[in-house]
Amino acid sequence: MAIVQAVETGPGVRRRLRVANPATREPLGEFEVQTRDDAVAAVEAARKAQPAWAGLGVDGRARILRRAVRSLVAHQDAFVDTIVAETGKPAIEARAAEIATSCDALEFYAKRARRILADRRVPLHLLKGKRLRIAYRPLGVVGIITPWNFPFILSLNPVAQALVAGNAVILKPSEATPASGRLVGELFAEAGLPEDVLQVLCGDGETGAALVDAGVDKISFTGSVATGRRVAEACGRSLIPCTLELGGKDPMIVCADADLERAAAGAVWSAFANAGQVCISTERVYVVDEVYDAFVNKVVENAAALRQGTGGEIDVGSLAWEPQLDVVERHVRDALAKGARVLVGGRRNPDYAGLFWEPTVLVDVDHTMDVMREETFGPVLPIMRVRDDEEALQLANATRYGLNSSVWSRDRHRGLELARRLEAGAAVVNDCMIAYGATEAPFGGVKDSGIGQVNGEAGLRGFCHTQSILVDRFGRRSEPGWYPYTARKARRLERAVRWIWGTSIGRWLS
Repeated sequence: MAIVQAVETGPGVRRRLRVANPATREPLGEFEVQTRDDAVAAVEAARKAQPAWAGLGVDGRARILRRAVRSLVAHQDAFVDTIVAETGKPAIEARAAEIATSCDALEFYAKRARRILADRRVPLHLLKGKRLRIAYRPLGVVGIITPWNFPFILSLNPVAQALVAGNAVILKPSEATPASGRLVGELFAEAGLPEDVLQVLCGDGETGAALVDAGVDKISFTGSVATGRRVAEACGRSLIPCTLELGGKDPMIVCADADLERAAAGAVWSAFANAGQVCISTERVYVVDEVYDAFVNKVVENAAALRQGTGGEIDVGSLAWEPQLDVVERHVRDALAKGARVLVGGRRNPDYAGLFWEPTVLVDVDHTMDVMREETFGPVLPIMRVRDDEEALQLANATRYGLNSSVWSRDRHRGLELARRLEAGAAVVNDCMIAYGATEAPFGGVKDSGIGQVNGEAGLRGFCHTQSILVDRFGRRSEPGWYPYTARKARRLERAVRWIWGTSIGRWLS
């Protein structure tokens, strides 16, 4: 996220914000903060535009997504430049995690939305005189509020799902990455999306709160737990659904039989990619005692070789949000004060003026330390020694978060069993930080990590109202349960209950 500062304005003048590159501190420009009136007007315009958009049908809407893919491929270099300037991440990370994944998401839903959203016939086990169809209908107008760490993909992906489901969308990107958010709107406009079907509101938390209260039919929010709670409360008052992805403190368990080369390389990448600012980053590692020293040595070797900087062939960029740098520093200082040791990094990088924290490896950590309990969201990898897999599992689950996790073992059956016992929305065996990129997989957390899911069939259908349609098959003049109520009907009902649920053959047939 770019560095954000308020711009002094006179009375009666709209608030403005100024953004700067977090890696170089170079200015990127200013923008007006959009207001509650803007949010209400956007929803009204979207409400008018949505019926015609839904009326195109899934195939017509999918054609827009396919055009957007072609446009994104053609403009990818310019998009990467914008994303890098606002976030400070390496260009290769922007291209891999923002552009390639966006192309995949657009093509995935363009190809599969017709099947996923088609009416489903479901056989009824008891009411044999009826037919059941499950239909998926657009909600109407969806508000999508997105963060700064992956400002393009985390905006485009839910927008694409909501659009292909037939909704109009109001996107409110982070105030620190407004240009990356506007790219989504520009991309779909170039693809031929009708006017007002997708609108982008730029602003800060006040703009987001205004959008939540502006009369939308659903909110999809990605951000902090504290803000997510406020969003959920507001949606509850309006009786509208919300999807909340609120971050995590994701554990990694390294078993005694793990491939240590692969596990160590995975730990380093999943802790330091995007400078650790990933909701599914590895934020704590539990290593079985007998392989602990060997694992730590390999992690240290890999981490020490990382290249940090502002351009060229670098591995780790800057942090993107100035307050987050303070959180990282506080967590590391707290750990050191309580007995932890730094093996790599451990400080702000003095070679750069931007928001750089050196990739840091900590050992001798425990759960009294903030770095093992609270979300750090920075390039810090704490590693803890444990007796065995069971202690690792117990400590991994000892958190208020539950978004992502990983288990490393050559015994895939053992890895799967441990993964099933992890209290997380996603668990990965012998890999890491891929849960969001597996487009078929529903993605969402448990505990304080959120509500609901995006991605896959469940995510796409989450932007719909699920309608049950029951159709009578035979057209009889009356049904057994209709008026008049008689003693004869009561006796027949009593006998039916005894036979259907009181006999083994009845229960089998039902």
